[in-house]
Amino acid sequence: MEIRIYDAEMNFKGLIENQTSFLWNRKYDAAGSFELYCPVTQNNLALLQIGRLVWKKGAKEAGVIESFTLEQNDYKNQITVKGRFLESYMSRRLIRPRYNASNKLVESVMRELLENAVAIPLVQLGAEQGFTERVTFQATYKNLLEYQTKLARYAGFGFRFFPDFSEKTITFEIYKGVDRSVHQMDNSRVVFSQSYNNLSMVSYNESDQLQKTVAYVGGEGEGDARTFVVTGDDTLVGLERREMYVNASDVRSDGLTTAQYQEALRQRGNHSLEENALFNSFECTTEAAGNFIYQKHYDLGDIITVQKNNWNLEADLRLTEITEIYETGAMKVSPVLGNPIPETIDWSDTNNG
Repeated sequence: MEIRIYDAEMNFKGLIENQTSFLWNRKYDAAGSFELYCPVTQNNLALLQIGRLVWKKGAKEAGVIESFTLEQNDYKNQITVKGRFLESYMSRRLIRPRYNASNKLVESVMRELLENAVAIPLVQLGAEQGFTERVTFQATYKNLLEYQTKLARYAGFGFRFFPDFSEKTITFEIYKGVDRSVHQMDNSRVVFSQSYNNLSMVSYNESDQLQKTVAYVGGEGEGDARTFVVTGDDTLVGLERREMYVNASDVRSDGLTTAQYQEALRQRGNHSLEENALFNSFECTTEAAGNFIYQKHYDLGDIITVQKNNWNLEADLRLTEITEIYETGAMKVSPVLGNPIPETIDWSDTNNG
């Protein structure tokens, strides 16, 4: 492994060759992150500065240093740098002033949101993939990265800022993982199971604490004149009915027919229901070069079959996150499959009450 450091203009500055630990956390539909631990030396002090780029040679992503810590005591003399991948540049931009999509291709929306924002240096759009998923929504002065994440999760996409240090460009790419589960016939299959001896430190998490099944969505207007729609499964009764209210007063009817406006409200409600679904995730540690080789037989975003017979568990789950762990000259990978309980993300405009 070769850890290379660049300045913000993608000029090479030097190598880190004495790291004690390095964690490279890749995420399918959000900005990944990294942590680098190394001794305090004059070379490392000169290289590791906030705003500089960290790239693991051959990686599809690069990180930007966002925090820097120096520690010294009887046991260690250490530099710790942490940051997020280059997609985090989008957290510095807003969707402005208002973006309206009516039954529009999600891929086109994600590209336009980036293209319409204040330009991010060196960033360009990649090739369109022709994905057919569609969405209806509005956003006004929202954080660009948060909405790219929402849209990607809604459509099942991954996205990344792919760096080319020779050309000094950063390309915004939208992609889909490959179905490698045992229940399909088109692609090679990947199974994490006891019988394949490729599982260790296993945990499975399932929660319905946040689950909602019916959403009442409030749009424009006041009191009895306010527009409301109901989305989700409105036929549910009893304990299966879990209701929520969604404030969508920021969704405006300007330029929309009544049907289009109501559909925009329903989409807002559907997004909120997805953010409050039944969550289940499977986390484990596996060897990067075991019987299924990481980045050869499977990669981030792929759908993989997980089997844990003594837990009566079998599921086809998307690989949504994977951490590469480099310590003591060895590499391990720690995958997260499925949809773990998310940080709370509100689709509504908090400035509109």
